[in-house]
Amino acid sequence: MHPDDSAVHPAHDPEHHHHDHAHSTLGEMDLRVRALETLLTQKGYLDPAAVDRIIETYEVHVGPHNGAKVVARAWADPTFRDWLLRDATAAIASMDFTGRQGEHMVAVPNTPDTHNMVVCTLCSCYPWPVLGLPPVWYKSAAYRSRAVIEPRAVLADFGVTLPEGQNIRVWDSTAEVRYLVLPERPAGTEGWSEEQLAQLVTRDAMIGTGLPLNPPLTPQVAP
Repeated sequence: MHPDDSAVHPAHDPEHHHHDHAHSTLGEMDLRVRALETLLTQKGYLDPAAVDRIIETYEVHVGPHNGAKVVARAWADPTFRDWLLRDATAAIASMDFTGRQGEHMVAVPNTPDTHNMVVCTLCSCYPWPVLGLPPVWYKSAAYRSRAVIEPRAVLADFGVTLPEGQNIRVWDSTAEVRYLVLPERPAGTEGWSEEQLAQLVTRDAMIGTGLPLNPPLTPQVAP
């Protein structure tokens, strides 16, 4: 763990090239992706319709709601929680949430003493089967660098203020391992079903840049 209370793997920044795209409304990365897609399509290596189907799969059929179900089960079932923390890949697969970018998963639990946050300093490695496609800010150079150097300031930007004395551990996702933060279960949810608990789990809470939603003041009625 670094002295600034964050623990990370060595960071690697990809080479950046700067070009003048003053007349374009697209960002540098968007332009590169468009150019590569056009080239591959022209050469017959890429089917745009297939790409659209892949994107639709991860935007519509796969997404943070899958991860929310995993977290809710871990909150409600101590046996599953132990399994998730011991072998997240197998535990998540038991719920049929598998696929590329989720082959090797590790779950890291938040506690009163430690708050976990995930970043990918190299590019944007992200657990697609449980969280869907990564948000734009997760892929940004600003987040990738600041999450390591000043995690508390980054959390403050997301509106998260941690209790004094709670440490922050930063986990660096790689091509080999991807992380899922297991947030602390909100108080006042005793007796809730997994479906009800899942409604409190946000994407950012599973990345560590957010916290679960607070339960409503009105008691929940089991379905």
